[in-house]
Amino acid sequence: MRRLARLLLLVCAGLAPGLGHADTYPSRAIRLIVPYAAGQGTDIAARYLAEELGKELKQSLFVDNRPGAGGNIGTQAAARSAPDGYTLMVGTNATHAANAHLYLSPGYDAQADFEPVGLLGILPLVWVAPTSSPANTVPDLVKMAKAKPDALNVALSTTTCRMAFELLRQRADTALFPVDYKGSAQAVTAVIGGQVDFMVDTITSLRSFVAGGQVKALGVTSARSSKLLPGVKSVAEQGVSEYELVGWTVVYAPRGLPPEAMRTLTAAFGRVIARPEVQDKLLQLGIEPQLRSGEELKSFLASERVKWERLIKASGLKPA
Repeated sequence: MRRLARLLLLVCAGLAPGLGHADTYPSRAIRLIVPYAAGQGTDIAARYLAEELGKELKQSLFVDNRPGAGGNIGTQAAARSAPDGYTLMVGTNATHAANAHLYLSPGYDAQADFEPVGLLGILPLVWVAPTSSPANTVPDLVKMAKAKPDALNVALSTTTCRMAFELLRQRADTALFPVDYKGSAQAVTAVIGGQVDFMVDTITSLRSFVAGGQVKALGVTSARSSKLLPGVKSVAEQGVSEYELVGWTVVYAPRGLPPEAMRTLTAAFGRVIARPEVQDKLLQLGIEPQLRSGEELKSFLASERVKWERLIKASGLKPA
């Protein structure tokens, strides 16, 4: 019996180190929810990030597309997921700033339900005009608009474009008329054909037309000139103070992640985004990478929520 007791003690001692020991995070694959359809710009960038972040974490990240309702369906799914680090999502200025004011019931709270892991980058827009237009700069546009109040129109294809339009009307005190189009392709066709006076849309949507000489760039909507469109000054740099309106893409986790998991994620994300080859690839995809610390990112997102709420209310858009 004494020998049996000693044997049991030895067995238990051998097992003890593993008892109650949690696996080091991450110990299995991670789901990355994308609240948009496969093949869209956000999805393409998310798949590239999943590959690179997976290498850094030494675990696979698989993309789970959950499109619908302006991004609300996928964001709801992420918000309702367990906060264990094995579900992340790619959020945007739509899902985490605008939708709270565009939908009566988006089904989640962008601030209360999520924690930001890292900023993938910003998506500046650019104001353009037909090549035949007398306007070559943003001050030219403002001067023309003041000379002909409500006579000049601007092609818009998304809510982000509408907010860039509203901000210029506010900051430059201009009277411009918005014309909505179903997509960027239809809008730029109207600009090239001279049916509308101006257009504002993402640099990604318009830079090939700028490079091809089909439209001319007047100014970008980021605070400073963008690497995505070298040589074009920002609207703010041309004298319209406090003008900045960009899209953005952020990786989020459901709120309540264990601190160790969040530290692992943010550190890995930061190392990935800091790589020059990753930054070059993001620029190719139309995203301008920006390195921000955790507190800088939280401050940025807080100010963006306030900005988008103010602009949407000023635009007269009503939640549906």
